[in-house]
Formats: sequence, structure tokens, C-alpha cells
Amino acid sequence: MLPPPCRFTIRHLNGHYSLTEEDNMAASLRLGRQGILFGLKLSNVNKCLCAPHPWQEHVRHFFRSPWILGVSPVKVQMPALSPTMEEGNIVKWLKKEGEAVAAGDALCEIETDKAVVTLESNEDGVMAKILMEEGSRNVPLGTLIASWWRKGRTGSRLRCPSRCCSSTCSSTCFRGSHGPVVPPAAPLQLLPKTGHVGTLRLSPAARHILDTHGLEPKLATATGPRGLSPRTAPAPAAPSLAPTPAAAPPPPGSRPNIPPLSVPGKPGAPGTFTEIPASNVRRIIAQRLTQSKTTIPHSYASVDCDMAAVMSLRKDLARDQIKVSVNDFIIKAAAVTLKEMPEVNVTWDPALDSVHISIAVATDKGLITPIIRDAANKGVQEISANIKALAQKARDGKLLPEEYQGGSFSISNLGMFGISGFSAVINPPQACILAVGTSRSELRLCEDSQTLRTQQLMTVTLSSDGRMVDDELASRFLNKFRSNLEKPQRMALA
Repeated sequence: MLPPPCRFTIRHLNGHYSLTEEDNMAASLRLGRQGILFGLKLSNVNKCLCAPHPWQEHVRHFFRSPWILGVSPVKVQMPALSPTMEEGNIVKWLKKEGEAVAAGDALCEIETDKAVVTLESNEDGVMAKILMEEGSRNVPLGTLIASWWRKGRTGSRLRCPSRCCSSTCSSTCFRGSHGPVVPPAAPLQLLPKTGHVGTLRLSPAARHILDTHGLEPKLATATGPRGLSPRTAPAPAAPSLAPTPAAAPPPPGSRPNIPPLSVPGKPGAPGTFTEIPASNVRRIIAQRLTQSKTTIPHSYASVDCDMAAVMSLRKDLARDQIKVSVNDFIIKAAAVTLKEMPEVNVTWDPALDSVHISIAVATDKGLITPIIRDAANKGVQEISANIKALAQKARDGKLLPEEYQGGSFSISNLGMFGISGFSAVINPPQACILAVGTSRSELRLCEDSQTLRTQQLMTVTLSSDGRMVDDELASRFLNKFRSNLEKPQRMALA
């Protein structure tokens, strides 16, 4: 049997009546149809009212224009001025805030890991804000150092490229610091010393700090989880002690019974040392030397060269007002030998197209190696002029990156300091470096006449990477280098 039709009762003021389920559904359908018709009519009205007009596009562009929203200035970031550069120092700003900048103008001088390089602008504009002051050190790559406006985009509504959360630009967010900024630690709560204190759990590092400062654990309250005292909490101040009378000074001339002991955590007395911050060049030198001595298997071989022919040739050239040094002949001899033995002119970088000799030059900031390009095809006089110009630029810190990057062989000469011989450290990614000592006079037995004669001997030591240049190849290189240096005319024929 079918269930009886449902009835719904609606009460009115003058009585009540009942509706069947079919009447209720019919009423719902009529209401739904009326709602759809009303929605269609309303959509047609909205289309007529919201029709696009040309003036609306102009208004929209006006409110989206930079004059209303403000113009973001061009961000000047710390650039990578050398392949090994990770951070730089701002030496000097050459433009001031509000000063016009043209394409190609120098903005500032930046000290890299090799030299001081000038940063140039690539388009016209006006310097808006200097975010890193002169003298800012250890500025990482990509850090904002300044901002400037493009030409024709000046005004008071320019937004500062701040990375801070505050609405105002704070110069402290961009100013370089001499060290990492350490947030102030929360002070450790001290409790009065009582007769009974609950068990205090100390980490090994926190216990070491308390033992170092000679403090009792009961003076501090645990700030870590589960009642643990971490080492990040600062050491509590030592309780004030009554001043003890100073010991009587020992009589003059007597020796102390025990040596003075150093106090842990106490800095040295003022005037006992001078702390000098390391420059970028010094830090890079330390990294490269550590990398070289720990990753490159060094092999060493030495040979004595007779410098009599070179000394005689120098005197002949000096009479013709041609001044060249012994080091110039050494560079030429090494370049010619490398051209004759290309298997020694190798690096871990891509293949080399020529012989590029790196010459070690000492500067106030450290050692740097400017490069004599294509040294094998240059004369001794041209090599001498090139090395003098590069050495002066190196001491002034004006070397360009292409003037000290890309060498294939290095030479380090300490003969002018009276060093008889030494072993140099390979400059990666190169495979060899030649260490040159001073020339000295020695009596040697002449094999032909069996008589003694004086010779001007100079010791050179080749440091080679055993993975690319083995001992046999290094020995053949030194033998041919000695032949070229002892007979300078061979270098002209090579």
C-alpha cells in the first residue's frame, strides 16, 4: 500500500488550512521559473549599465601609472667582479646622492679578492640612495649597495627598495657592518641563594661555561625545555667579592716562583697585541693555498743554471740603452720551453690557446699574479715593458680581471731578496710553478780542460702537479729550460 499523502499545516490569523505535497511542488516550480526570468532581466540591465566606455580605460591607466603608484628605483647590487669573489668591500663612492649619472660613469670603487675594481653605470639616471657607506666590509654578493632613478623618473613618490617590514627605510638595514650582528640574549634570571633548590639539569656545554667562570649552578634558573639549562644562555655575572690585598711585588732582579697563568675567557691586556682585520686578498690567498696543499700532490725538482751568457748579453744590451732584467730572460726561456713542450702547458680548465705566464708580484695587500699573454711570441724587451706596467698596476690595485685570470704557468722569483732556493705552492688550476733563487758564484771543474773556473749559478725549483706532470716530464722540462737559458740565442730561433 502507498503511504498517505503528506500534509503541511500553515496557521493564519483567521484559521488554518492544509496543502498536499503536490500543491507544494507546483508552487515551488512557479517560484523557480519566476526567479529565472527575473535573473535574466537583471543580467540584461547590468550589461547595458556596465558597457565599456573609452574614458574608463584612460582612468584605469591613470591610476595605474607610476606617477600615482610611485616608481621603484633601479637596484644596484654587489656584483661578482671575479670568478672567485664571494664578498667585497666598498672603498669609495664616486657619485653622491642626487648627482646625475651617465652611462659609463664610475659609481664606486669595490675591493675584490684580487684588486680594487671600478663599478660603472650602464644607463643614464640620478643617484637616489647610497645604502652601503664607504668602508663597508665583507658585503656579500647580491646585497643592495645603492639605488638610482632612470632618466626622467625623479620625484618624491619613489619607493625605496627596502627589504624591511617597516614602512620607512632604515639605513641600518643596509649599512655594512664589521661583523655579524648578534641579537641581544635574554638575561638569565638569578635567584637568591636558599637552603633548598630543586634539581637543575645542565647540558655539558652549560656546565663547562659555569665551571669556566667559577660560578655555582644554583645561581641560575633553567630556561630550556624540561628544566634544562642550554649553553645559549649567557653566563651569570660573578658575585662581587671583597677586594683582597695585592701581593707584595717581588724584589728587583728575582725570578718568579711560578709562570703567570692565563685566565680562560679573559682577553689579553691592552697594548700586548694589535688586531688587524684580514683583507679580502689575504682571505682568498689563505683559501687558495689551503686548497692547493691539501688537494694537489706536489712534486719538486731542482736544477742549477749557468747565467754567464745571460749576464754577458745584458751588458751588451745595456750599452745600446736597452735595459732588461734577468727575470725577463727567465720568463722568455720558460715560455719558449712551454711552446716546445705543450704537454707541460696544461691546466684543469679548458684547453689553452697559447702560453700565458703568471708572474708573482708582492703588494701591500698580498701576492697577486698578473699575466704576460702569449709570452712565447714576444721579445725580451716587450716582456720587460709588459711586466713593469702590470707590476705597477698590481701595486696600485688597478688590475683588471682579465689581467690576472687565465694563466697557464707561474713563475715566482725571490732572487732579489738573496734567497738561494725555495719551493713554491702551485696556483690552481695550473699544473706547475717555477721558483727562482738568486745567482751565486761557485768554482766548478771544467770537464773539457780539467781546470777550475768561476760560474754564475742560479737554482730553479719546479713544483708540479703529479696528476698531470709526472717526474720524468718535469725533469725533461727543466733540462730544456736550462739549455734555453744558458744559450739565449736558442730562444730567438724557437
